Amino acid sequence: MRETVADARPDLLALAAELVGSDPFERVADGTRFAQPAIYCAALAGWERLRARDPDWMAGHSLGELAALAAAGAMDDAEGLRLAARRGALSQDAAERGGGGMLALIGERESALELAEKHELTVANDNAPEQLVVAGPADALDAARRSARSAGLRALRLPVAGAFHSQEMESAVAGFREALAEVEFREPRIPVVSCATAREFISPRSELADALVRPVRWRQTVRALRERGVESFVETGPGDVLTKLVKRNLEAAVASHA
Repeated sequence: MRETVADARPDLLALAAELVGSDPFERVADGTRFAQPAIYCAALAGWERLRARDPDWMAGHSLGELAALAAAGAMDDAEGLRLAARRGALSQDAAERGGGGMLALIGERESALELAEKHELTVANDNAPEQLVVAGPADALDAARRSARSAGLRALRLPVAGAFHSQEMESAVAGFREALAEVEFREPRIPVVSCATAREFISPRSELADALVRPVRWRQTVRALRERGVESFVETGPGDVLTKLVKRNLEAAVASHA
């Protein structure tokens, strides 16, 4: 990721290092306060390859909403990076106080929902018909993972130190809302669909803050884009997770990475 950013957006790389006190790509394993600005930079570096293709719609998964809004012209790239750094720091602080985590449940949807309810876990990411990510206390996640097989599910503990998109993040909301209040938002050149509401952004300041404690509705977002005529999806961020999730939601869709 760093090489791509250094080549396409060295300005963002320099600003990210200034904001977090060191090269965030060298410290992504140290927590989300470094990972979030690094991922934001990588997503916008990938966007540089797509500018000329003039997409009809944009969307982002969780943090990716900041990159989508910046790429669409709703805010300056640098302002988006400042938000990503602030969001990362606030989220890590909340996670360190909460001590929770996240668990991916692969398999029949109703069984996954029943297992989450049984162990009092929050659905944090509704990614695809057969992929839910739940969040909550570590002991509840461990109990759910142990009983997943008997429910016909495959359970994978995610390598994150926090119950993101759950009430564990509540303490981060006020600080992020303050950071958002300082940003000048504009009408985007390209419409952006929120992954929290599966609708076009109306008020980014409030919607982005609220999204910290709301589930990512990626399954519904992909379908909403399809209903708007989207047939081809291109992922700009690091990796190909969203590319695969698009195919799991829409078998006939064309999905690729920038």
